[in-house]
Amino acid sequence: MNEFIQFILGRLSIEYFPKDPVTLGAAIGMPLTVLGLVGLITYLKRWNWLWSNWLTSVDAKKIGIMYIIVAIIMLLRGVADAGMLRLQTALAANGAAGPFSTDTFQQVFTAHGTIMIFFVAMGLAFGIINCVMPLMIGARDMAFPLLNAVSFWLFAAGMVLVNMSLVFGGFSNGGWLGYPPLTGLEYNPGPGVDYWIWSLQVAGIGSLLTGINFVTTILKNRAPGMTLMKMPIFPWSVLVMSVLIMLAFPILTVTLALLGLDRTMGMHFFTSDAGGNPMMYINLIWAWGHPEVYILVLPAFGIFSEIVATYSKKVLFGYKTMVWALLAIMFLSFIVWQHHFFTMGAGANVNAFFGIMTMVIAVPTGVKIFNWLFTMYGGRIAFKAPMIWFLAFVVTFTIGGVTGVMMAVPALDFQVHNTMFLVAHFHNVIIGGVVFGFFAGMMHWFPKIFGFRLHDGLGKLSALFWLIGFILAFIPLYILGLMGAVRRIDSYSDPTWQPLFITSGIGVLFIAGGIGLFVLQLAYSIWKRKQLRDETGDPWDGRTLEWSVPSPAPHYNFAVQPVVAERDEWWRRKQQGRTHVERSEYVDIWLPKNSPVGLVIGVLAGLFGFSIIWHLWWLMAICIVAIIIVVIRRTLIDDNEHHISANELFHEAAKASR
Repeated sequence: MNEFIQFILGRLSIEYFPKDPVTLGAAIGMPLTVLGLVGLITYLKRWNWLWSNWLTSVDAKKIGIMYIIVAIIMLLRGVADAGMLRLQTALAANGAAGPFSTDTFQQVFTAHGTIMIFFVAMGLAFGIINCVMPLMIGARDMAFPLLNAVSFWLFAAGMVLVNMSLVFGGFSNGGWLGYPPLTGLEYNPGPGVDYWIWSLQVAGIGSLLTGINFVTTILKNRAPGMTLMKMPIFPWSVLVMSVLIMLAFPILTVTLALLGLDRTMGMHFFTSDAGGNPMMYINLIWAWGHPEVYILVLPAFGIFSEIVATYSKKVLFGYKTMVWALLAIMFLSFIVWQHHFFTMGAGANVNAFFGIMTMVIAVPTGVKIFNWLFTMYGGRIAFKAPMIWFLAFVVTFTIGGVTGVMMAVPALDFQVHNTMFLVAHFHNVIIGGVVFGFFAGMMHWFPKIFGFRLHDGLGKLSALFWLIGFILAFIPLYILGLMGAVRRIDSYSDPTWQPLFITSGIGVLFIAGGIGLFVLQLAYSIWKRKQLRDETGDPWDGRTLEWSVPSPAPHYNFAVQPVVAERDEWWRRKQQGRTHVERSEYVDIWLPKNSPVGLVIGVLAGLFGFSIIWHLWWLMAICIVAIIIVVIRRTLIDDNEHHISANELFHEAAKASR
């Protein structure tokens, strides 16, 4: 009987309910929030609307919006985690314990890094790309709309697993990259590391499928006449990003699978027993990890390229240079990973090679900054909120880039490796680059997605708060790193460091204020949406094809497939006065029908991850069989498209233009 109960329950036990006051409060608050949301939807009788318009949608724009919503929710949690970290380091001095235990601090640290990289930065990237990229290349949707939905729901399933650890089981305390032996069974036998592995594994497979979809869409679904060298820079950045995903994410998948086998099957890939080697894990995780840095930041580069050209009223300076810089980064990003462990004994020759390569990759990155500045030179610059975000990015990213080149010198890296200097550098580059880019992109393309503009003044104020917060939060960390403050520590014995930690904590408060202003901007803009409505479809006098359709963009994107003659095709048409589409150009089109397959696979994948975490092998088998059945059943459905006649398209376009 006991064996049967153990088979059914695996290692589920009440001992894994949270006991720490901080995690207990979160564990109670999060389910109550979900229940409240379910109750509100039920009260408003919106379940049918939610199911038919969102949960089963295969429209790339709606999928993109759902990515952005999830990413913003996770951003709120990630910044709350950052506030907890800085609160601890600000107060835990002179022998004081601080508000959090060491284990809680390490869990929060691990969760913060994991959430911000995988579920904020990646979510914002995929969200904006889904909303905008097909429009920019003249496509009606992604090449594989249903696969796009599956990718999102795998991402959402990974997000649920990350947050479920708060409620039951606790999260990993082994760092956001999970170095063994800290994440091995000997030192971490609980479910926390397994939550980390399987949340990333499920979401990572979704990311890999997304990369395949993006590459196929760009290569096969471009508008007639749009050669690769007539394509805007943003789709170029997405193409390079997606190739990196296709090359790098299989490394992550295999690495996590091997670590999972170490933990669940008693293997020894990354332990010192039976011939394993922890350094193999570190090489593999960074062979994925450094391309991941560029997977995150390259779309932001593409966004800034579109924004600077649009608000400067000029052609982007050095288009071909920008393209070749993207391709150079794609190649070089795979031969710099060992600069993450200069101090681990690889030898002078190896360190010299990877140090030089790290300096070399800074060249194509720096080229972009100069191209943007030359684009602005002589232009009629409109300092709207997206441009303010761009200028804030230039400040933070330049600081991060310069300190990165400094750390490329092995001799200096020996001094600052694994210190707060590295933390400051990483945040300046990734958050100051990636998140600033996606905030700029959201404000730039918001009217195209939703049909009304965001309040400009609040957007500028939000950017200012973020910039001040970043300077206050991370400049002290550079100083602390040079003074020898090691990262990942919850308390420090040197009392002279405390003022710098307090200043850094104040910076996090400013960042939180910037997020609050962004939320206020959203709320105010929704309230005043009639006054902020975009009546023209082209509120910024744009240059690329997405501004040629009404706002919000219709579900079919283009009533008539555009034919491209030049790079800035919409700008050319406006200059020639050829913005009108003749009635004879409309033809019938077919679009994919909504499908619950993506949602079902996401739920099953989440249950699959949960079953492995808790050793529910019977549930794991059921999930595998169910996923196979769902996929096979989908392949047998022929009626998966709906028809829109040319007459309907003409009347919808005429109505939208009035």
